[in-house]
Amino acid sequence: MFASDVTTCGIRVRVASRYLEERSDPARRHFFFAYHVVISNEGTTPARLIERHWIITDGFGRRQDVKGPGVVGQSPRLEPGESFEYTSGCPLPTEIGVMAGTYLMVRDDGERFRVQVGPFTLARPEGLH
Repeated sequence: MFASDVTTCGIRVRVASRYLEERSDPARRHFFFAYHVVISNEGTTPARLIERHWIITDGFGRRQDVKGPGVVGQSPRLEPGESFEYTSGCPLPTEIGVMAGTYLMVRDDGERFRVQVGPFTLARPEGLH
C-alpha cells in the first residue's frame, strides 16, 4: 500500500515506507526506515529526473533538507508509459517522522519542472518497544 500518491505534470510518484528493526537501535535513539518509490510517466512526452530535494522532519519537529543529483546514483529518463522504481533509506533520532519533497525533471526540449512527492510517514510500528 502506498502512503503517498501524487501526480504532477503527468509524472506520478508513489511512495511506501517501512521500519527496519534490524538496522535500528532504539536505546541509542537510532531509528532506520526504508522507503520504496515508483515514478511513472503518465504524460505524453519523455522526461528525465535530474535532481531530488527531500524535506525530512523528525518527531521533534526538526527539519533537514537533502538535495542532490538524481536518485540512487541514477538519472532515469522515462518515456510515456514507463516507470522507474527504487528503494532508499532514512535514519531518524525519533521513532516517527515525515518526508516530502520534489524531483526536478527536464523534458527533451529543455523544459524544466518540479514534480511533487507527497508527504509520507516514517513510523515505528506499535508494539515494538
